[in-house]
Amino acid sequence: MTQGDGDDEELTYAAAGVDIDASEAATAALIDAAGDGEGDYAGLLDIGDRYLALATDGVGTKLLVAEALEDYSTVGIDCMAMNVNDLVAAGVRPVAFVDYLAIDEPDERFAEQVGEGLARGAELANVELVGGETAVMPEVVRGLDLAGTCAGLAAKDAVFEAVARPGDALVGWRSSGIHSNGLTLAREAITRAGGYTDPAPFEGYATLGEALLEPTRIYTDLLDPMREHGVRGAAHITGGGWGNLERLGSNRYVIDDPHDVQPVFEFIAEVGNVSEEEMHRTFNMGTGFVAALDADDAAALAAATDGRVIGHVEEGDVVSIRGLEL
Repeated sequence: MTQGDGDDEELTYAAAGVDIDASEAATAALIDAAGDGEGDYAGLLDIGDRYLALATDGVGTKLLVAEALEDYSTVGIDCMAMNVNDLVAAGVRPVAFVDYLAIDEPDERFAEQVGEGLARGAELANVELVGGETAVMPEVVRGLDLAGTCAGLAAKDAVFEAVARPGDALVGWRSSGIHSNGLTLAREAITRAGGYTDPAPFEGYATLGEALLEPTRIYTDLLDPMREHGVRGAAHITGGGWGNLERLGSNRYVIDDPHDVQPVFEFIAEVGNVSEEEMHRTFNMGTGFVAALDADDAAALAAATDGRVIGHVEEGDVVSIRGLEL
């Protein structure tokens, strides 16, 4: 991965406006005060012979890119993906979704685009879009905010243990790009170099903004293969980047064959003068979903899907990837 020439000050996620450590501390404070769960991917409610699971998330500052390009056609897919992928990481099948759209003033054009994206996301995730709410709040929001909640069901013996063990193999699946995390850092870097409508200096996209709006990949198709091959735990690589593997327990996660980094990440690192460590602590860097399972079963899981064995688990307390110790 290339880096900037050093003329600009090195950019970090915290300097761009999002301090991961402070965010995690605030989340922990909320959980403690509310008596909520332990911050897992989904909250599980015992309803007898099954668990009802709930996950909630939004699109984040990716909406500002959509606003700049006046293209909201994909953000509904992001909203769906960020929720259903968290349920899949818990071993839960997503079944129903509701959205919440907050706007400063009614606009049929972008509301229609958001709705079309949500419908497409529901189709890709194979869930029912059962309703939602639109709130006009000019004194609370500027532009719009989009979030949602997804419900899922799982037999009690079907949810993942969410604990990896030394000796396990790690299977990873490619991301579609930047997904819907770290956009505050990505936007700051790209606007240093120009604007969202500038031509993308890499293939696949007409503009830089179009590359940022590439919708988040939906991983619901992995649920059955992961169950069939005895996956112990899975991680959705979202906010906090590769640190998400630590949600599978205190181990050394050795990633020796990750998926390739997409050009959009290389561009962000170069124009923003962002260190490789900061990039990996913020973004998925090409791999959007990871599962831990017995080493003897890993190749079969990879062959049954479009994944590949990307590493293994050892005793320790670090994520080792591309020469970094995170």
